[in-house]
Amino acid sequence: MGKGYYCEKAERHIAKLCLEIGERCVGSSGNRKATTYAAAVMRDLGFYVETPGFGCFDWQDRGSALVVGGESFRVLSNPYTLGGEIKAPLSPAASVEELEQVAAKGRIAFLHGQIAAEQLMPKNFTFYNPAEHRRINKLLESRGFKAVIAATSYNPEAAGGIYPFPLIEDGDFNLPGVYMTESEGERFLGLYQEEKVFLKIDTERKPSAGCNVIGRRGEKPSQRIVVMAHIDSKKGTTGAIDNATGTAVLLVLAEMLAGYNGRMVVELAAVNGEDYYSNPGEMLYLEENRGRFDEIILGINIDGAGYCGGSAAYSCYECPEEIKTAARKVFDKNGLVEGEPWYQGDHGLFLYNNRPALAITSTALEDLLNIAHTPDDKPEIIDYDQIVEVAGTVYELLINISERC
Repeated sequence: MGKGYYCEKAERHIAKLCLEIGERCVGSSGNRKATTYAAAVMRDLGFYVETPGFGCFDWQDRGSALVVGGESFRVLSNPYTLGGEIKAPLSPAASVEELEQVAAKGRIAFLHGQIAAEQLMPKNFTFYNPAEHRRINKLLESRGFKAVIAATSYNPEAAGGIYPFPLIEDGDFNLPGVYMTESEGERFLGLYQEEKVFLKIDTERKPSAGCNVIGRRGEKPSQRIVVMAHIDSKKGTTGAIDNATGTAVLLVLAEMLAGYNGRMVVELAAVNGEDYYSNPGEMLYLEENRGRFDEIILGINIDGAGYCGGSAAYSCYECPEEIKTAARKVFDKNGLVEGEPWYQGDHGLFLYNNRPALAITSTALEDLLNIAHTPDDKPEIIDYDQIVEVAGTVYELLINISERC
């Protein structure tokens, strides 16, 4: 099959994921449609497919309101927050030390300044959870506050291109909360005169379910190469570059591998949860592979590839010299650029288990940080030729490695 054929297939996959399905947040009907679609494509191409499932919730947000002294302020609901109506006095804090000292019982915490400068990690997040974040979460939940309001700025490295960003994005957090811009926060504090604040958060958590999609070909289960991409997206975006393009690479690669009959197992893993607070698909993948990670010769993660404003870039992590040399030879020949390492993606699952990994993204990471998690992440910014180039390059590398095993 020629490049034009695969480009047409890539466009169809993107149209299905981004235009027909749209948002693919974990727990949503769109997410289930996306995993059903990916599983069907792989099965039709002759892959043995499993769809291991997990429990989660679908979160509905009908908006929030904040009023003090007859004045309304624009606020946004923290993703996954509990709902409720709260009328209580305010306790502002701009540092952890202030949060420890302010009156708390029966009051609303208002976090601004330095304490709200970066997004807090979810309190049960496994892979990265700084001590100061854990301390702030504990202070908020244990001191008797009734709710949390935060004024935040712009921090694309931590929260994508959203402004303002939600300080708390955690379905395990036990207080309702909202966030606002820094300027709105300054106006809010300037008008607050110790009277009670009225906060209404109209949200709902609905029990739901999701799954990963794992497709395999090959005969030798003791040796695997895993190619991974997350299939979910954030609310409010179709997640074109983050990460429908990664999923499209998997599905185009599946078609390229339709005739593969090598002994080494090739595993295509559409994992489900990279953009969800608890990473349920990633945690399930870890659990299902407990004691079996030594089978993995190499893990390859595709996330952020296919952006029209940059070229595809790769980076190596803990790779043996033989794999590193083979990867560089194949990637350089096909025009992929060796980029700076980054550790925020699902290739961390392999590194967490001391397995070699490659990550494939874009040279234009700064642009992508400003686009990710926003409505601007849409199919118009996709380079379909690049999707096919990445799939073809990964295919070539897989065949190269399988012939040596």
